[in-house]
Amino acid sequence: MKAVRIHKEGGPEVLTYEEVPIPTLKPGEILVKNEAVGVNYIDTYIRSGLKPYNITLPSILGKDGAGYVHQIGEGVTGFSVGDHVVYPGSSSPTSGSYAEYTPVIADRLYKIPDGISSQEGVTLMISGLTAHAFSTSTYPNLGKEHTVLIHAGAGSLGQLLIQICKLLGAKVITTVSTKEKADLVKSLGADHVINYTQEDFKVEVKKLTDNKGVNVVYDSVGATTWEKSLDSLAPLGYLVLCGNASGPVPPIDPFMLTGRGSLFVTRPTLAHYVLTPEAFKRRCDELFKWLKEGKIKVSAATTFPLKDVAKAHEAIQSRGTTGKLSFICFYGNKTSLPVVPRD
Repeated sequence: MKAVRIHKEGGPEVLTYEEVPIPTLKPGEILVKNEAVGVNYIDTYIRSGLKPYNITLPSILGKDGAGYVHQIGEGVTGFSVGDHVVYPGSSSPTSGSYAEYTPVIADRLYKIPDGISSQEGVTLMISGLTAHAFSTSTYPNLGKEHTVLIHAGAGSLGQLLIQICKLLGAKVITTVSTKEKADLVKSLGADHVINYTQEDFKVEVKKLTDNKGVNVVYDSVGATTWEKSLDSLAPLGYLVLCGNASGPVPPIDPFMLTGRGSLFVTRPTLAHYVLTPEAFKRRCDELFKWLKEGKIKVSAATTFPLKDVAKAHEAIQSRGTTGKLSFICFYGNKTSLPVVPRD
């Protein structure tokens, strides 16, 4: 099969498109023939060797993917060959989703409801599940009495955070870098939009909240924003660090939190919110239900052929994209993946 592997850590140039053996299934696993594969910021961290994402080399990168059940391993029930499925990660540490075929533990596989495309499905995996977990669990009981600040609102995670936080009743402030991105996030329900290339977001947040600050900041940017994010919080507020787009956040002196209002800082990861099959299914059920009902939507993905993985990594690290990036993997005679229109 065709796959993208790295043999050493580094920049996008270490990604190689090559022929590798199709994975052999272990008991409890399913082999998925991928139709759409997600590109996530975490992939760039792993590729570059950022701690704590140490991996065994050579390795096929990639977390989430969607496609069709190709082969079923020993002991697996509840799935049939040809089922349309999506998953948030591979069962193998060296055989990820940047490939034509990916092995997946059966209880980490979700059947995509009728009428939803593979691209939409894969957007609701890493990005959707993360947004769901961080808005419903990391900051518990988010509701109409709360105001949130979401950095990088036009990104895949940001778009879903905006919509879910609004669905829960919160007031949403978000940051973007262009007018086009501002128009996009407004269409998703953002109450206030700050262009961080023209305005100081800390100053604007204070103005918008009558100098009170927000209850929670979702900060996927990292190095260039974290300290002003702390300064944008109300007393007892939460800084949820969920990315390193501008570089990793340095060590934080706990006394910084005391003086700013007994604040909380967390650096969560999705894995701990879907530790059990039941938790994974519950979050998927709710996300796909919201999508079917039109309560959330996913924008059309920017797509690349699998062989152009390096271009996809360059694009996502440029921070000039909006929404989800994905690779197209051919399935049967399909060479394109239309997104199902939703009103």
